[in-house]
Amino acid sequence: PKAAAAETPSAELDALADHETPRLKKRLIASLVFLAVLMYFSMGHMMWGWPLPHWFDGNHVAMGLVQLLLAGIVMVINQKFFISGFKSLWHRAPNMDTLVALGSMASFIWSVYALFAMTRAQVDGDSAAVMNYMMEFYFESAAMILTLITVGKYLESRSKGKTSEAITRLMNLAPKVAILVTEDGQEKEVPTESLQKGDIFLVKPGSLVPVDGIVLEGNSSVDEAAITGESVPVEKQAGDHVVSATVNKAGFLKCRADRVGDDTTLAQIIRLVEEASASKAPIAQLADKVAGVFVPTVMTISLITLIVWLISGATAEFAISTAIAVLVISCPCALGLATPVAIMVGTGVGAGNGILIKTGEALQQAKEIDTVV
Repeated sequence: PKAAAAETPSAELDALADHETPRLKKRLIASLVFLAVLMYFSMGHMMWGWPLPHWFDGNHVAMGLVQLLLAGIVMVINQKFFISGFKSLWHRAPNMDTLVALGSMASFIWSVYALFAMTRAQVDGDSAAVMNYMMEFYFESAAMILTLITVGKYLESRSKGKTSEAITRLMNLAPKVAILVTEDGQEKEVPTESLQKGDIFLVKPGSLVPVDGIVLEGNSSVDEAAITGESVPVEKQAGDHVVSATVNKAGFLKCRADRVGDDTTLAQIIRLVEEASASKAPIAQLADKVAGVFVPTVMTISLITLIVWLISGATAEFAISTAIAVLVISCPCALGLATPVAIMVGTGVGAGNGILIKTGEALQQAKEIDTVV
């Protein structure tokens, strides 16, 4: 039984461990590395005159192939956007990932078409068409969209990870063992989880109070800073309440268990922190609702753009290129980045000033505060 009891907290701690942030960090670093190289090849030589290896001189097809390869790698690294986005589209519930996936995929497919068309023009010796098609490459846009949204996802996951760390630290406050007074008056060391309501337990000087209880005998001062933030130890005597995870400083206390397991003050604080980390700010919920309308609207506008240009006599290439531009420009990079960054910065600044913000909703409502008591 003791071994089983010892395994439970470690299993809980492992479940709370932040596994997502390290994965997102690796994805982000890899995306940034390949994006930087892609931007060097696609923009560097044109905008800033950065040097390129001599075998790229006049070799536009090779330039296109390098960009195709680098953008493809970034897309594979961030394949979760496409899986989530197209699944949501299939279930007729498009979300932000849908627009990210559509914008990036459309940019990539059009750029691949432009690359093949450019090779044809080069074979035909049409240098003007070659240069024109090279301007139609959107490989860097496809990769940039994915990388920017990954930044937002990483920051959001990191802020949740900090909450998980806070919960873990809270769980580590709870003492693992308690001194139980048996019916025949003997003292017995038992796992804290095994204490039942009504059990009599002892708290020796310097040890932690295992569960919430009522003092039956003894006088002492108890440091409750971990729970209440009160820096001065609180005097305890018969009839007073003691709280789990507080420190008995001086005297010897004999107590009766009042609240155990998930009913203790510490367990309730942990549950509140967990709920707070899972909650979304109203502005984030609004962003999700907007996505439900925004995504089909953008797709419709893109389709209308395509049809109008075709009707007006534009070439199919120009009409498709313009429709894709609508998809790419409408990609919700701001929504994907702004909300997680604002919440992370807001809670971070609060924590730095000793203010713990319980939920995203509380953070958003804080702007209404005009008096602090």
